Amino acid sequence: MAEPQLDLSKTYDAIVVGSGAAGGMAAHVLTSHGMQVLLLEAGKKLPIEQELRSMEWPYDNAHRGYLPPESHSLTFNEYTIRNPPYGAGSEKAKHLHSYVGSSDYVKNIVVDEREHPFTGTNYAWVRARCLGGKTNIWGRLALRLSDYDFKAKSRDGFGEDWPISYGDIAPYYDKVDLYLGIIGVKENLPHLPDGIFQRPQKLNCAEVTLKQSLQKMGRVLTQYRAGVTSEGLKHNKYRSRCYGRGACERKGGCDIHAAFDSPTGLIYPAMDTGSLTLRTNAVVREVTVDPETGKASGVQFIDSQTMKDYAVHAKVVVLAASTLESTRLLLLSKSRLYPKGLANSSGHVGHNFCEHLMGPGVTGRAKDLVAKPSTLDDGRPGGFYLTRFRNLSEKHPKFIRGYGFEGGSGCGMFPHGTDVHGFGASFKEEVRKNQGAYISMGAFGEVLARYENYVDIDPVVRDKWGIPALRFHYKFGDNEHRMAEDMKETSQEMFEAAGFEIVRVSSRVLTEGWSIHELGTARMGTDPKTSVLNQFQQSHDVKNLFVVDGSAFVNASCQNPTWTIMSLCWRSCDYLADEFRKGNL
Repeated sequence: MAEPQLDLSKTYDAIVVGSGAAGGMAAHVLTSHGMQVLLLEAGKKLPIEQELRSMEWPYDNAHRGYLPPESHSLTFNEYTIRNPPYGAGSEKAKHLHSYVGSSDYVKNIVVDEREHPFTGTNYAWVRARCLGGKTNIWGRLALRLSDYDFKAKSRDGFGEDWPISYGDIAPYYDKVDLYLGIIGVKENLPHLPDGIFQRPQKLNCAEVTLKQSLQKMGRVLTQYRAGVTSEGLKHNKYRSRCYGRGACERKGGCDIHAAFDSPTGLIYPAMDTGSLTLRTNAVVREVTVDPETGKASGVQFIDSQTMKDYAVHAKVVVLAASTLESTRLLLLSKSRLYPKGLANSSGHVGHNFCEHLMGPGVTGRAKDLVAKPSTLDDGRPGGFYLTRFRNLSEKHPKFIRGYGFEGGSGCGMFPHGTDVHGFGASFKEEVRKNQGAYISMGAFGEVLARYENYVDIDPVVRDKWGIPALRFHYKFGDNEHRMAEDMKETSQEMFEAAGFEIVRVSSRVLTEGWSIHELGTARMGTDPKTSVLNQFQQSHDVKNLFVVDGSAFVNASCQNPTWTIMSLCWRSCDYLADEFRKGNL
């Protein structure tokens, strides 16, 4: 496709910073309203199909799918024992990646940690600087929030309620479902609203056994609600339907684009309108401000390859760089008018940081499936989702809020779950006999949004481009650890009730950040003294500045956030375009 070139002499209608789920959606919606949009991405445009190679067998890869010798991926112990900036002890490695970057298929998608340092408390910060960001490798689980989440304070008294209800965002969830595609099964649950689903995948034998057992306990296991099109999308020539093939569980995305990714799902169609200009390798370091009006006037960025500085102007600035990077930009954008950082009169930018707790879970063996014929389960975009059941109608005595489980069973490219030891023919036979019998699941729990959990700017450390690094002041609290204990206990109880032989129970809480669901550092609200944005993700302080990624979340819920980020963004950009047309920005 013909790509318009960046014109530094032009004042664009809007600049969008970031090209992931939020940035891609902002580009799609604003161009659909006829606005002239400049989309800035800090990384490069990768030949993504050549990176992912989901049909490549490990024996066809020079490193069996793992990293080449000159690269190293951080482990759980390194995150826990070492202090950031990470890298000490890995001096021999030319490239250093986050724990997600342990695969040859992802190494060019995630960042080099040495080029992108951060400091403070231990944190597993996963970043992807390339066109599409983390949507190139996301887990695909596409869940809606409900008024159990939007009005959580009204239920248990903690934190703040969102300034919106489910009714406000439901039409936009529908729009995202129809435009991007989602698979699933309707369950009619008030705490996990149904979507407009395409044909779902099927549960396999062990998953059906667990589902039927849970029904007796009043709990719901449903097919994985994946942001995947199983029936195709007639309005999008860049996507194809899911064929149920490829190594979908491998760390890496979908190279046929059945699973949603921002470039094929949103950015390329927006470029076809002729109203979108894309500039990659643009590391934004500051949002500029008109000293007379106090409004955002554009951004300054550094070319990541040439290290040259550029300034570009727009009537509206939209930050969609991911929660922590957008917050970093707000804090860096200090001026005489905004000495504490842009949009920060409340002092809440960087605070109320929240995410999801991970770690506790269980692995079991369905003994009736031992030695049964193998099934093909590699091509499924997910297994099952076990919905929240805590603090709905009854209050748990030890913690507030809730958690859900993601899990799966069946045969994969590599046998899962087995702890069989040995060698030779008898060992291989034991592995083959058991591989389809294992089932496992792990929990995702809500981390409470607390003011004392926050990020700020490190006064000394800078990244490769000379931009000050982010510093973390963030730890899980007592509520999270009590919840983790319950996760471990209930997971074992549910597997035992289903008749599975318990192989392993995990009680380990993974390092903060492991979920890759950072949220809440520029939260929305009705009171400018305790929030950063209004219900349309518009700054209380700077009316032509919008922050449309996970920063705006008031709490984390226990559901994966991507579908909500995009639905909120669509709603906010509709509002933005209407206000722009009226001349109010």
